[in-house]
Amino acid sequence: MRRLRSVGAGRADPPAVPSARPGSRPQDAIGGGPPRLDDDRAEVVLRRLQLMVTRKLDGLLQGDYLGLLPGPGSENGESREYRPGDDVRRMDWAVTARTTVPHVRQTIADRELETWLCVDLSASLDFGTARCEKRDLAIAGAAAIAHLSVRGGNRLGAVVVNGEGSVRLPARPGRQAAQGLLRRIAQAPRAKPGEPTDLAGAVDMLNRPPRRRGQAVVISDFLTPDAVDPATEPSWERPLRKLAVRHNVLAIEVVDPRELELPDVGVLTVIDTETGRTHEVHTGDKRFREKYAAAALSQRAAIAAAIRRAGAGHLRLRTDSDWLVDIVRFVAAQRRGQTRGMTR
Repeated sequence: MRRLRSVGAGRADPPAVPSARPGSRPQDAIGGGPPRLDDDRAEVVLRRLQLMVTRKLDGLLQGDYLGLLPGPGSENGESREYRPGDDVRRMDWAVTARTTVPHVRQTIADRELETWLCVDLSASLDFGTARCEKRDLAIAGAAAIAHLSVRGGNRLGAVVVNGEGSVRLPARPGRQAAQGLLRRIAQAPRAKPGEPTDLAGAVDMLNRPPRRRGQAVVISDFLTPDAVDPATEPSWERPLRKLAVRHNVLAIEVVDPRELELPDVGVLTVIDTETGRTHEVHTGDKRFREKYAAAALSQRAAIAAAIRRAGAGHLRLRTDSDWLVDIVRFVAAQRRGQTRGMTR
């Protein structure tokens, strides 16, 4: 499967698929999807996103953990007895040998955390058939990470990638610096169809230069040309695995429901955003729709498996669901895992 965007149809789309309107009222987006990031009011939208995050998430996701994810941290702490489910890579062999009882080394969160974002704004993100475009949802996810991570001297940086290349935004402390970084991300030019995006190279930029342990967040739909075949290792998996060796990594996958299944709208013209070529598909064929849904499910399962093999956390945000609730549920699940002795 390739990255497809609808450019026309044999008949009108069914009313069950709502579309995000540039002129929608602010309260229309607060209920689920993020506000649309139009160029003429990007500053207002970013401030509204800050209010949404701080009102609904601030205070719910706080505690003694490293950044957004309740993880093991990076500084050595005390040792405790081993419990089933603990990461054996954190075994404290010196204490184990001295006491003859298995012990693991606990770690504590850094007081000053450096968080890096890798935000994919390729042409496939300029698509959405529900409450917003995937691009808006990607920037909303970046805003959530920024406003929850930037506190107490924590620094935030970003690598933004689109069809024109990758841009590194240096890490700086403070909420004003974070707001300026989000503004630059929101104002990044849209990629043109036919301009491929090097997601693997952008993720690898987070590995250079080597930094002390911190947090890295990759926001993308992960639909690279080599992700067509589920049996093939995506090009971004190896850099992501390398990044997870040293840092606490979270992969935020942005999905639109039309990428998972097609509606019955007759003859539909779509464009491959990687090559710019157009295709006509007959969505009235039930067997074709079932085949498409099965292929999409297999592709998403392969993406999830690649993220899991890389050792990163996986959060999926959909344009037809409440992204704030999805973040809260994800962190709650991570906390439940930690209480059972699991580190991821």
